Amino acid sequence: MKAVTLTGIRQIEIVDMPDPIIENDTDVLLKIEMVGVCGSDVHYYETGNIGTQVVEYPFVVGHECAATVKAIGKNVTMVKEGDRVVVDPAIVCHSCDQCKVGRENTCRNIKFLGCPGQRGGCLCEYLIMPQDCCYPVSKDFSLVNCVMCEPLAIGYYCVQQATLKENADIAILGSGPIGLSCLLNAQTKKINACYMTDKIDCRVETAQGAGAAWSGNPDKTDIVEAILAQQPAGMDAVFECAGQLETLDQALDLLKPGGKLIMVGIPRENRVTFIADKMRRKEITLVNIRRQNGCTQKLIDLIAADKINADFMFTHSFKLADTQKAFDMVEKYDDGVIKAMIEI
Repeated sequence: MKAVTLTGIRQIEIVDMPDPIIENDTDVLLKIEMVGVCGSDVHYYETGNIGTQVVEYPFVVGHECAATVKAIGKNVTMVKEGDRVVVDPAIVCHSCDQCKVGRENTCRNIKFLGCPGQRGGCLCEYLIMPQDCCYPVSKDFSLVNCVMCEPLAIGYYCVQQATLKENADIAILGSGPIGLSCLLNAQTKKINACYMTDKIDCRVETAQGAGAAWSGNPDKTDIVEAILAQQPAGMDAVFECAGQLETLDQALDLLKPGGKLIMVGIPRENRVTFIADKMRRKEITLVNIRRQNGCTQKLIDLIAADKINADFMFTHSFKLADTQKAFDMVEKYDDGVIKAMIEI
């Protein structure tokens, strides 16, 4: 089979690899149809690591994918050959202390697709996954929707962890795929208003078009002043989706006393700081987000019921041979890209 491998910093090669084979009775052989390019994939492409997770070359990346079931192990009951499936990229053990208390996203033995030291990714023609990572959908559930379920599930989990009350006012700092996923999921709740920011003008416009009450570029506008002019009491929750020190500072300024700072973005720095006086005096609750936990089926149901439509996020499509062009585009935020996808 063909597979996309990272071979060095900003270096990609398409290579031939052996087709994977079913080894366990609950294995599913998947034909990968489409793969989304995530910021974390590009982070590995650009720097070779995310914190302590360091790429050993060559390495296959990718974790957002749509697939068709090619074959199944003899004890598989959840899917059948020919099914279109949404793939949860997290393979968990179901037996550690974290799994037993319902925290599978922090499983002690997790194997995540495209994560160095854990599991190779899905930017390839075929993939083996356990059946409990495969969620069957109808044939009219688009491949794009299958791919988008992964980032949207993170948005669902973020909103769930924020425990928003009715008529809450929120801000989302960073209007990329994850920030927009938070917006779409927040809109399914009875919030009052959502304010969004981004340093890329086309994403500011996209956020406005997707239903943000206000959106702005912090390089052109004092976004704290502009938002608080409309909501002087401040925000009930701020979703930090940019992974930047300046947005963490902005979040503290925007939050009302007792508010929640939801840390979603992945900082490039190994250490971040907060203004302790502001955080303490406002009694801010800090909530870290680790991917998602049991939200995939919920997203499938929301999309199937037309309660969430993320089609506008899909902006660019590439063939497998042009994967490096896709990564370069996403890294540089070129041509208004929000979500680029690779057709396998």
